[in-house]
Amino acid sequence: MHNHAPLALTMGDPAGIGGELSLKAWRARRGGRPFVAIDDPDRLAEISRTLRLDVPIRTINAAGAAGAVFREALPVLPLKLGAVPVPGRADPANAAAVIASIERATRLTMAGEAAAVVTNPIHKSTLYGVGFAHPGHTEFLAALTGAPLPVMMLASPDLRVVPITVHASLRRMLEMITVERIVEVCRVTAVALRQHWGIVAPRLAVAGLNPHAGEDGTMGEEEIEIIRPAIEILRAEGLDVTGPWAADSMFTPEARETYDVAMGMYHDQALIPLKTLDMRRGVNVTLGLPIIRTSPDHGTAFAIAGQGVADASSLIAAIDLASDLALRQENAR
Repeated sequence: MHNHAPLALTMGDPAGIGGELSLKAWRARRGGRPFVAIDDPDRLAEISRTLRLDVPIRTINAAGAAGAVFREALPVLPLKLGAVPVPGRADPANAAAVIASIERATRLTMAGEAAAVVTNPIHKSTLYGVGFAHPGHTEFLAALTGAPLPVMMLASPDLRVVPITVHASLRRMLEMITVERIVEVCRVTAVALRQHWGIVAPRLAVAGLNPHAGEDGTMGEEEIEIIRPAIEILRAEGLDVTGPWAADSMFTPEARETYDVAMGMYHDQALIPLKTLDMRRGVNVTLGLPIIRTSPDHGTAFAIAGQGVADASSLIAAIDLASDLALRQENAR
């Protein structure tokens, strides 16, 4: 077992599958870096009992104590819920605890007491009802850490994707696509690939916005007026950037061999290919933060919560990637 700082694992929405995933991830431990759940120990114990997962729960007072107990029990930094959760039914009474779990995980990681934040899925509309002012985890973590430009990456063994715009409608996305935004997101992505993945000269493939990447302006002018000028700026800075690619052909096996990350113009353009190829091992990584943060690439899955059938593969992949990135960061110091 590593002697390094543990990972901080948030609870997610307690009515979803996060608790089940946390328990299954502990059962799947392979002797690597420990993690500590920031959660209600009573609810985790109840899930373990109800689903017959046989996971011992151990309450600890400090993240640093996780390593001493992780082999024998799931260490938990206790956080009391406002109401007893009912699987599949989000309860605003528990929203404060969900937010507090993210805040505590972030504080621990900023202070060096945890090596990275791994987040279980949240139910955003429930949080909005109690005044949560952020579109999602990505933007909230940026506010907590003071990061100027958080960037969402989804990564799997076969593909990495970054959407230039994230949680915005298609109509709003068109207003957000600018030369400046493309350049800034690509810069953050290139830095992260160098620092966290050790790719010395990262290759970025930038998608077009319109069918056939605009077909020389006959199907749209954004490629000519916005995307190509951004690519030219990045190339002038010495970055290996290609495009604009036609989005319908840039995710073939042959095309994927030519780049390290695909830059999509909007959420679904980037995320649908990755989730189609390998949703089980897909991991959400927030770039541009002063800390490491990963997450499974799925939601709360209320429809199957409490049934014991949730697949923990994506959370396990998120834990493994957070551990790898943290180790690379520690070795670089």
